[in-house]
Amino acid sequence: MDISMNLQQMYAGLGISPAVLERGEAALRRLRPRFEEIDAVAEYNQAKVLSAMQENKVDAACFAATTGYGYNDVGREKLEKVYAHVFHTEAALVRPQITCGTHALAVALSANLLPGDELLSPVGMPYDTLQEVIGIRPSPCSLAECGVSYRQVDLLPDGSFDFEGIRSAISSKTKLITIQRSKGYDTRPSFSVEQIGTLIAFCKSVKPDVICMVDNCYGEFVELSEPSDAGADMVVGSLIKNPGGGLAPVGGYICGTEQCVQRCAYRLSAPGLGQEVGANLGLLPALFQGFFLAPTVTAGALKGAIFAAALYEEFGFRCIPGANAGRHDIIQAVELGSKAAMVAFCKGIQAAAPVDSYVTPVPWAMPGYDSDVIMAAGAFVQGSSIELSADGPIRPPYAVYFQGGLTWYHAKTGILMSLQKMADAGLVQL
Repeated sequence: MDISMNLQQMYAGLGISPAVLERGEAALRRLRPRFEEIDAVAEYNQAKVLSAMQENKVDAACFAATTGYGYNDVGREKLEKVYAHVFHTEAALVRPQITCGTHALAVALSANLLPGDELLSPVGMPYDTLQEVIGIRPSPCSLAECGVSYRQVDLLPDGSFDFEGIRSAISSKTKLITIQRSKGYDTRPSFSVEQIGTLIAFCKSVKPDVICMVDNCYGEFVELSEPSDAGADMVVGSLIKNPGGGLAPVGGYICGTEQCVQRCAYRLSAPGLGQEVGANLGLLPALFQGFFLAPTVTAGALKGAIFAAALYEEFGFRCIPGANAGRHDIIQAVELGSKAAMVAFCKGIQAAAPVDSYVTPVPWAMPGYDSDVIMAAGAFVQGSSIELSADGPIRPPYAVYFQGGLTWYHAKTGILMSLQKMADAGLVQL
């Protein structure tokens, strides 16, 4: 049996031409050493998660459903111990009641900032949805409305930290520093754990009692360590991104110091109740198993991101990061230069989806964003960014942000399909 011929026929049945497939195979031949490095990191992180589950004696009793108040939920307690073990923190809050990454960040911020305190971002403007949480864009119930002020220090033109600007910005009012690891809808590089550690150490040298929080979305298990290993007081993320492994249907996490996490628990539920309440509603098997699979699923998404960069750089598109650059999250930005190219790219990702593949993505005014956004995602879990997806705001430089793929092979198919749609629209020449 000629496997390569059968594979070509299978891709042809999906709508991918031999010319596009050959372009992809040529890129893959150059990427084999990078893929081996990714697999080595995944193996280390898999062992780390396995060790945490064994050390905390996860057993079948942990999968029992609880309802109502959720008192004495052994599984919920052990899941949080497993997260704290993996992230090397004093405590963790891991709950399906946290609806998304923005919600987790809002809980962490509002729990640890009081009227008169100041929030500082030393890495420039936060992600779009967090701007309303802070009050940069006015919104009911924002931190600004509750008397919390905000300052930011932009990155230097080369993307590095403006240490002198940060030193000047930190004052007696500065209570919490928020560091966004991933680029968001920007074209700056994402930050490594080492870079984040350097920034945290500098901030604490200026004000030792300042709380440093890292928005860790899209970065979990990409490296051997996490920002909590580099001095972060809190690391925050979403379970429908990397740590949910594609199985978590909802949820978020906050790992950090006992004091910070306890305050977050009070904010999420109610003062006096904290972590004692919150029914798991039968979701714990998916949360445990998703976390167990997360290192491998993240590795597949990373391979897809590198493959996308390698393929699109060949056609002259600027990719951030480049195919040969280090990786600190699963997001691949590709500057496509036009609305038409963004639409074609996203059509390809949607056409490669296992769910809603027949749907045509179009730009629309999505809540929380200040411009029309196009999103392509045919996911088993709505909004799951660890599943194959692509999105971006319709504004210059017309960059699309690709991420995910529950398997490397699905990520590969999505990228090939995106290139096929670009070629069909006459936007690239094969």
